[in-house]
Amino acid sequence: MTAFLSEFVTEFVELVILVGVAIGAIFCGKKLRDRKDAKKASQPQQETK
Repeated sequence: MTAFLSEFVTEFVELVILVGVAIGAIFCGKKLRDRKDAKKASQPQQETK
């Protein structure tokens, strides 16, 4: 029983860490994308012929 609980806790901690990394990556990617879009919007539009 102790081995089961130990393994469960270990897997749960790993899950929490992976979820944290995924959420951090989502926020970081959104911030970078917003910065890129703002930079692109501030540049004058060039017309193509």
